Amino acid sequence: MSLDTNTVKQIAFLARIRVPDEELAPLVGELNNILHFVEQLSEVDTQGVPPLASVADVGLPRRDDAVTDGNCQDKVLANGPEVQDGFYCVPKVVE
Repeated sequence: MSLDTNTVKQIAFLARIRVPDEELAPLVGELNNILHFVEQLSEVDTQGVPPLASVADVGLPRRDDAVTDGNCQDKVLANGPEVQDGFYCVPKVVE
């Protein structure tokens, strides 16, 4: 697969990227090189190779999936301009 100048111009238009005409030809070449490289990667036999999420064999630390409110409702509500019964008061928007 390869791209031509008109296709790259259309892609740039759809991506809302302004590409001057003098930069189109080099961009076409670069994109075609990338596509060629991707085609080369698809030729590699990966049959039986497990998917890899990271190159380092390190697990991420996990925390307990527990809901906590921090037990600091008063401190949080202190940021609001008006509070009533443990909730923020907001002005009515829709009549």
